[in-house]
This record gives sequence, structure tokens and C-alpha cells, in this order.
Amino acid sequence: MSLKNGAFLLCLSRLRAISLHAAGVLQQSSVRSAAAACRGSLGSAVIAQARHSSSNSSAKPPDTSLFVPLQIKAPSSFEGVVGAELTKPLDKGEVLKILNKFYKRKEMQKLASDYGLDARLFHQAFISFRKYVLELESIDADLHIVLNDICCGAGHQDDLFPYFMRHAKQIFPMLECMDDLRKISDLRLPANWYPEARAIFRKIIFHAGPTNSGKTHHAIQRFLTAKSGVYCGPLKLLAHEIFEKSSSSGVPCDLVTGEERIFVDPEGRPSNHVACTIEMCSVNTPYEVAVVDEIQMIKDPSRGWAWTRALLGLCAEEIHVCGETAAVNFITELMYSTGEELEVRNYKRLTPISILDHAVESLDNLHPGDCIVCFNKNDIYSISRQIEARGLECAVIYGSLPPGTKLDQAKKFNDPSDPCKILVATDAIGMGLNLSIKRIIFNSLVKPSVNEKGEKEMDTITTSQALQIAGRAGRFGSSFQDGEVTTMHRDDLPVLREILNRPVDPVEIAGLHPTAEQIEMFAYHLPEATLSNLIDIFVSLSQVDGLYFVCNVEDFKFLADMIQHIPLNLRSRYVFCTAPINKKQPFVCTSFLKFARQFSRDEPLTFDWVCRHIGWPVATPKNIKDLVHLEAVHDVLDLYLWLSYRFMDMFPDANLIRDIQKELDSIIQLGVHNITHLIRASETSTASETTSELDDDILVCKAFVKDKIFQSERLSQDKADLLSQKQGHRRVRGSKALGFRPTTDNSENNDGLLSSRLVQQGLLTANLLEQLQKEWSAAQEEPSGNNQTVKVKGKKKKK
Repeated sequence: MSLKNGAFLLCLSRLRAISLHAAGVLQQSSVRSAAAACRGSLGSAVIAQARHSSSNSSAKPPDTSLFVPLQIKAPSSFEGVVGAELTKPLDKGEVLKILNKFYKRKEMQKLASDYGLDARLFHQAFISFRKYVLELESIDADLHIVLNDICCGAGHQDDLFPYFMRHAKQIFPMLECMDDLRKISDLRLPANWYPEARAIFRKIIFHAGPTNSGKTHHAIQRFLTAKSGVYCGPLKLLAHEIFEKSSSSGVPCDLVTGEERIFVDPEGRPSNHVACTIEMCSVNTPYEVAVVDEIQMIKDPSRGWAWTRALLGLCAEEIHVCGETAAVNFITELMYSTGEELEVRNYKRLTPISILDHAVESLDNLHPGDCIVCFNKNDIYSISRQIEARGLECAVIYGSLPPGTKLDQAKKFNDPSDPCKILVATDAIGMGLNLSIKRIIFNSLVKPSVNEKGEKEMDTITTSQALQIAGRAGRFGSSFQDGEVTTMHRDDLPVLREILNRPVDPVEIAGLHPTAEQIEMFAYHLPEATLSNLIDIFVSLSQVDGLYFVCNVEDFKFLADMIQHIPLNLRSRYVFCTAPINKKQPFVCTSFLKFARQFSRDEPLTFDWVCRHIGWPVATPKNIKDLVHLEAVHDVLDLYLWLSYRFMDMFPDANLIRDIQKELDSIIQLGVHNITHLIRASETSTASETTSELDDDILVCKAFVKDKIFQSERLSQDKADLLSQKQGHRRVRGSKALGFRPTTDNSENNDGLLSSRLVQQGLLTANLLEQLQKEWSAAQEEPSGNNQTVKVKGKKKKK
């Protein structure tokens, strides 16, 4: 027998000797003291941790619902034999009584709370501990002896506490390292994360003003005259615009986005100037000038962390910040925390804009230069279809279109020689596109949004959003110097006027996000936790001061849960989960899943492999469903390119993928040019359409996506209904916008009818409804001799 085992048995023998003499020699209290002394380091360690935990009681209590209990292994058969040999087999009935008394002891519950076990964790730990003691054939020898002593009257149920805590720490390992986890997730001094930026003196200049005020233009002029500079924008389109402007001005400039790298130097050497999306800016490269555009997005629930990182971390002598005046006070306070002063330069709008006194009410009242803004893609399809039915051409722009298609549609709308004079768009026009718009028409004032909890909501647009969109009318240097703004519906106009006249809500907080290094340190302490659970615990324990908040991590967790079953190392898993994809598109989610699985097998994702997956070459879209699928395919290729810059060896054919993506962009452009024909084809083919066979991954992803978004979608609809009730009028989506009217005056009572709903949604015209009613009446009046007899489920039925 080894020395270690011998010492272990010696300790057990001493404990046995104490228990044998307990009845006649020692009083019960002295037995408990002797048992505690024999337990030695186990008890003292627990008490020490309790004192340390109480000293940190001011820290935010964790959300213990996130603590997932782990399964623990049974002890070796050797220890179980030793325990039984030194005492005797346990009476499970008596042990159960002892355990229940222990659980009901208020003193034990209070003591457990000092170690981090709240009522929830105490209950879960006890259930696991009881199962461990009663159901396993053998338990730890020291616990076996203590239980036997209590059964014999030589101990007290309180003696179980150290062993209960030992078990609790095994199933909840975060209890053992809570202080370390709190230190890792302490986000109260983010400025200290960037020592290189703190080591230099930075001059911060805030260019503040509304849209079309020239604030970004002045910042870019300084960028172009500097020896070196970086432009950080919120969109790829804006980065492309600065990239092209620099090149046309004779300033060599590189382009860096998540999916693209363009170096003007033939050998790939970086230029002194770079235009990039905000997430891709380097906080290690020194620059003379940096431009951070749309700084008010620092409060964005999902992406705000990127602006915080750029503002605090860029190593530039001058940092030119552009954005709304509402962000000036907050950025001033933020810079005060870094010891840097802020210079503010205010700008006024270059062209006037006015709110009209009347709504458009019907598409018959459209004029050249009009832009109808919708917050729903189905509204875009419906309205563009009706505009085309009136003999007018329109351009279409919405968020899921590829950048090339957006630019193509913008060029078509801006071209004075093109017959297209109407634009139908989402709020995607708010940034990144130069458009010649005379009048902005809000088709709706209700927009879906994501709150700080990651829940989707339907709410009236904010003043900031309304100003951003309305400001696209009457751009300086365009065909229309004076801008106008109004609504499609008469009831919305006073609401819009109120929104635009309200002051913009000031920016008050900046976003933060856990880094890969922080999550890796969490995983070191909690090796059995899933990535999604690590993120949850991190956010629960994180501490931020009043200037910051932790950004929404629901999209990250969505992807983490999707690929949890795929074997990946933590860093690769983290990178995959930061990929910018639309989780509502099953085909994109399917591709993400397949990419991760192929990557885990250490098999490169070649061009041929990708072509087989997306079905390349693709055909020209024949209906809206085909167009939507091609947009998803474009997103899949974007995902490949995004991953190719993180895992070059595993995604080796980025250049070939980019070539077919350009070709796909042209196909999508052709489809958007003919979008009204696609809508018409979709209407005629819906009845005869059959569902194609889908592979297992698509079915899994569809179920996964539906399960994740169903609750938020239902909640959003409920909130939208409540909002409409609060506004005091019933919102009609399609019929009112398209100039249709219900066939009867009693429309309130017909809302429940399918025909009425179809008319309201613009899917059925009043004339077509009347024709269908006549055909139905004629069919009902046919002579009975023409009736046919058909079989239904084994029975004969007259039709």
C-alpha cells in the first residue's frame, strides 16, 4: 500500500476511534469538535472562503439561474470498501432522515448562503447530494464514517456541512473561483484596456450637426491632408465611398471590411491611409488622423462596443468624431475619464427641409423625386407592384440587398435621363447612399427594434431615426435643394410632426462586449461550461460604471447554441459566433452549420465544395422567392469571405468566391430591375407551388430559428396592437396605401373575414373580390344533377 493511502487510513482510524467512544466518554458537542478537528483542512478552507466571500459582499450577486449543475463521477470502489469496513453498511432509511433534517436546518441554509449558495443553488445542491448518498453503491470513505457516526448518535447532522459544500463545489465549480470570475468580468475601467492610446496625447474634435450639414466632409478633408489616417464608418458602403474619394483625390488608400481587403500597392504593402468598417479598425497602428463617423451609434444595443473601442483605443494624434449634437455632452464626459479634452465644432443643415401640411394618401399623388420609406419588406413588394400598375417605374432599396445592387438602384434613381423617378426603400437609405430625393414619404411610423435584452419590439420610430431618414430629402448638390417630408396616411402626419419637433434623446451610455481573451479565462475556470453559458455568466457577473453597458449578446448565443454539438476549440468557436449573419434566414444558418462542421473535420472548404452547397451556377430569379434565396446565397458567400480572413488555410478560395459573388450580384440586380414581374409571378404561382425536399440541416435550422424567434415575434405583434390602440386609430397596411377602399361601409365588422383582410393587405382588389363573389354565387346555383360524388376518407360525399 502506498504512503498516501496509509496516511489516509490512519486518519480514518482515528476518526473511527473517536466515534466508538462517543456514547460513553465524550459529550455530543465535544465529538463534533473532534470530528471538525480531524477534518482539518476541509473545514478550515470552507470557513476561510466564507470570510473572504463576506468581505466581497458588495459585489453584484450573480444570476444563479445560469449555473448549470455538472454530473460528478462516483468514487472508486476502494474508498467505498474502506468506509464500510471501518464502520458498517449504512441504513439508507436512517440516512434519508438525517439528510432531510440537515436540509431543513435554517442555520445550514444561512451558512451556505455565505459561500454563494442562494436558495435555488442550495436546493439543487441538496438534491444532487441526497442522490449521491442514497443511490450510489459506495460513497467517499470519510463521508461514510460521518454518516455512520450520526446514525449511531455520535454525531450531529450539522457535521455534514463540509461534505455537502465539497459536493456543491463539484457540481457548481464556479463557486470555487467566484472572485477570479468577478475580476475577469470587471468592465469598470475600459479606457485602461488600451495602454498605447493612453501613452500618447490625443486631440479629440467633435463635428456635430444634423444630416446634410457637411460635418463628415470637413473631417474627411483633414483625413486626406494628413500623412496617415484611418476612416471608421458604420457601413461597407461608407467605407467604399471614402476609399473611392481618396483614390480620386490622389491619396492612396486601402479598404478593409469584414469580407474584403483591397490594397492599392501591387505587392500588398499597406498604405498610409485606410478606410474601414468600425469593427475592423486597428487599435495598435499609429495614425496622424482618425475619423470616427456616426458616433451616436456608440449607444447601439448590438454594435455600440465597436464605437467605444475605436474612441478609446485608436492611436491617433487627432481623432475627428462626427455625429449628432445629442452625443456631445456624453463624449465630453467620456474623454474626461481619459484625461483628454474635446473641441466641438457645430454645423447647420446646408439646405432647408419642411414638413408638409398634407399626407399623400394615395399612390396616384406621387411625383418625381419621391421616396416612400417602409419598415417591412412585404410593404416594399406590395407598393412597388402598385406603382408599376400605374405605369410608373420605381427603384427599390432594402437592407438585405447586396451593396452593389443598392448602388445600382441608387444610380438608376439619381440618373436624370432614366425614366425611374420614384424610390421605395427601407431605412437602409439613412446612411451610406447619396440620393437625389425631393420628398420623403413615411408609409409607417412603426418599426421593429431589438431592446437591451435581445427581445424584438414594435415601436414608433425615435426622433433620431426620423431625422436621419427625413434628412435624406433635399441633399446639398443634388437635383433637389429643398427637401420635404410627409406621410402616406393622414392619421400619421400629426404624429410625425410631433416626433420631429421633439428634442433628440441624449446619448448617455456606451456599449462594451466581452473579448475572446476574457471568455478564454472564464473557460479556464469553468472548463465544462458551454460557450453560451460562459457568456451568460460573464454578463451576469460583469460590473460596469454608469457610463457603459454590456451590449446585447443574444445573436452570439444563438450561433453558439447552434454549433455547440460540433467539436471546436474555444477560440475558433468564439470567432465563428461573431460572424455577422442574419439568423432569420434558414439557408444562411444551414450554411453556417455546415461550414463549422467541415471546419471541425479539418477539411478545407474549397471552391467546388461551396459551389455544390449553394447550387452554383444559379438561375435568374423567376419570382420573389427565388430573389430572396439569391440574397441568402450572397450572404453565404459573404460569410465565406468573412471567415477566410480569420482562417485562411481552411477557406482557401476567397478570390474564386469573390468572382462568383460579383456575378451573383449582377443576377440579383437583374431580378430587382424586374421586381414587379417577380411579384406578379409569385402571385400566380403560389397556388400551384410545392415544397421542395430539404436536407436535414435546413430542417434543423428552420426548427431552431423558429424556436428562438417565435416568442419575440408574438410579443412584438402584441406590442404593435397595443401601440395602435394607444394611438387611437386602426392601422390599415395595404388598402389605404394603395388607394383601395372596402366594398362596404361596415368595415369594422368585417375585419375578421378573410376577404376583408386580403383587401386591406392589398392582396385582393375590390373588383376582383366582386368577381369572385359572382362566380361563387353562380356555382352555388348550378342544378343538382351536375353534382359530383367524391370519396373522402373512405366515405362518399356529394360535392
